[in-house]
Parts: sequence; C-alpha cells; structure tokens
Amino acid sequence: MKQQHVENGMRKTLARFKDSAFRRFIGRHQKYAPVVFFIGGFIFDSLTLGRIDRLYDLFVLCSHMTCLTATLYLYNLAEDGKWKNTFLERFEVYFPLAIQFFFGALSSAYVVYFSRSVSLSRTVYFFIILVALLVANEFLKKRISNKYLQFGVYSFISFTFFAFMIPVFIKELSTAIFAYSGLISLGCTLVLIGLIYAMSPSTRAEIRKRKLIGIVLAVYGTIALFYYFKLIPPVPLALSNGIVAHSIQVENDQYLVTYETDEWHLFWRKHRLKFILKPHENVYIFSSIFAPTSLKKSIFHRWKRYNSETREWVLIEDIGFNITGGRDGGYRGYTYKNNLWNGTWQVEVLTEEGLVLGVIDFEIILSSTLQPKRLVMEKF
Repeated sequence: MKQQHVENGMRKTLARFKDSAFRRFIGRHQKYAPVVFFIGGFIFDSLTLGRIDRLYDLFVLCSHMTCLTATLYLYNLAEDGKWKNTFLERFEVYFPLAIQFFFGALSSAYVVYFSRSVSLSRTVYFFIILVALLVANEFLKKRISNKYLQFGVYSFISFTFFAFMIPVFIKELSTAIFAYSGLISLGCTLVLIGLIYAMSPSTRAEIRKRKLIGIVLAVYGTIALFYYFKLIPPVPLALSNGIVAHSIQVENDQYLVTYETDEWHLFWRKHRLKFILKPHENVYIFSSIFAPTSLKKSIFHRWKRYNSETREWVLIEDIGFNITGGRDGGYRGYTYKNNLWNGTWQVEVLTEEGLVLGVIDFEIILSSTLQPKRLVMEKF
C-alpha cells in the first residue's frame, strides 16, 4: 500500500513537471532554445574564466567535460528506453540542449584563452576552426542526433581539453606531452563509444562502428598534422604583450618600456608599426608570456628581415631565455639588437619546439632627423 502511494506521488510529480510553465515555455520557443543555450555558454565563460591554472577555471572546464561525457551517454541510451520510469526520464527532452550547451561552453572557453594572445600569426588557422565550431554549434540542434557528428565534435573537444589540462597539472610542456594528451583523449573517446555501442541496440542499428572510429581517427590525425606543421599554439602558453620599443629599463621589479603608440582607432595594437630609428640606437623587443604556475620553458625571439628582392624572410638571429609561469601579467623578458637597417622586420616568439606564440611586426625607418611619434612609457 505504501509503495503504491509512493508510485502515485511520483506520477503526480511527473505530470506536474510535464505541465510546468518552464516546460511549456521551452516548447513554445523550441526554435530559439539552442541559440539561447549556445549564447549562454559563451557569455558564461567569457565573464567568468581568467587563468587556465586557477582552481575555479580548472573546476569549470573539468565539470563541463565530465557533464558533456555523461550527457552523451545518457542521451544515446535514452533512445532505447533505458531511463523509463526513472527520475532521468523527465529530463530526456533537455539532453540535446545540454549537449549543445557543453559543446558551446567548452569551445567558447578555448576561444577565450586563445584570443588573449596578442598575435595569432599562422596559428590563426586553428583559431578559425575553434570559432567555426563555436558558431556551427548554433545549427547543430536538428543534427545533434547524428552519432557520427556527435562523436566527431566530441573527439575534437576532448583532444583540445587534454592538451590544455595535462601541461597545467604536470607543469611541463613538450611534443611528448602533446602526444600523450592525444593518446589519453583518444582512449577516453573510444571507451565512451564502445560503452554506448555495447549497451545501446539503437546505436548498433544506426551506425557502422568502423566508420565512426575512422572519423575519430581522422580528427586526431588532422590535429596531429596541424601540430607537426606548427599551426597550433603551444597551449596553455599565451603571449600577453609583444612590443617593439626604443628603450627598456628594469627598476624595482618593474619593466619600464618606452615605445611609439599607434593611432587611437587602432586599439588592438600597442606599438606603431613604423619604427623611427636613429643611427647606432638599439631596437628592443619586449614580451610577456603567460604560463601556468611553476611551468618552466625555453623561449626564443627570432629576429627576421624581409628581403624584397627574393621575397623571403631572412633569419638574422635567435635569442633565447627561460621563463617560469605563475605571474598574472605573464613572464616578462626582452631582447635587443643594434646596427639594424631600413626595411620590414618581424620577431617571432617561439618555444624551443618551434611553436609560434606570436609575431611582432614593424618597419624600420632609419633617420637622424625624424623624431619618434607619440612616445609613451608603460610599466609592466
């Protein structure tokens, strides 16, 4: 009798939920719900994420990844009626929206972290993929049931997640660590696919396992090729500032950097591209590089000049120094050269593996009469 009373109570609760104002609201605005969840995930991360090694950021990203994995599992088994007469049944309608939210939240987090680098240089191609994934997520609602799409996107999100997280936790960044991150991510993805495939008859009827694994391996192979050709930024490192300067002084643990500012409407760039240089003066390159706490890395400033006759960049010199992570404003360092001449120059900020953190472009105008424009001194 008591059990029957409990079951009746659960049915009434479920009936009230199905007829709730929130559910009716979602039903009326079903067309716009995915967009709202997509925008919500992006705004949430943009406003709340700060440092990749901050406890809050680690908790949020790990929670997003865990919840995404769990929701994919729940969603794919729901088609087989696994959650009938359980408390999860009432939430089945929200599983696709939750998947979309976590896809949006994780991809937007990656966009937030990558966009904080002062120069994306040739790694802009990987950044474009992240932005494209973020935008495409808005249109996934009608296709989210496609399991090939689900796990294709999941494998990309997972690889990027582990490429961020593992260097943060072990305080080390290298090609081997990137490879280990990929293998761990691949293992987790294949375990999830295998588990769903084994427990879901509808999944076995809908997909070909070899094709799905082929898609996942293709995603990992593509990311590996991007890394090989140095098209992926060395996450979680980021170039916070990159400035060509006239002088740099260090006083009381502060770097006093004097440089020419650009026009006010070019707000995304600190220094003026046309660098007025007097004979025998030095040209300084200042960089501040964010790195997680206790992570140590060798960094190089690669000085290059453009040869207009051969239309090629000519390597002048690599100047290296070591950084240690942990400072909010990034690890500060600078290099300088003298006796430079007219022309287009750039300094690439690189890791020892040759991965590009950013590129600092400028044009030298050698003159004994011209004066630098809009000189400022800024403390870092």
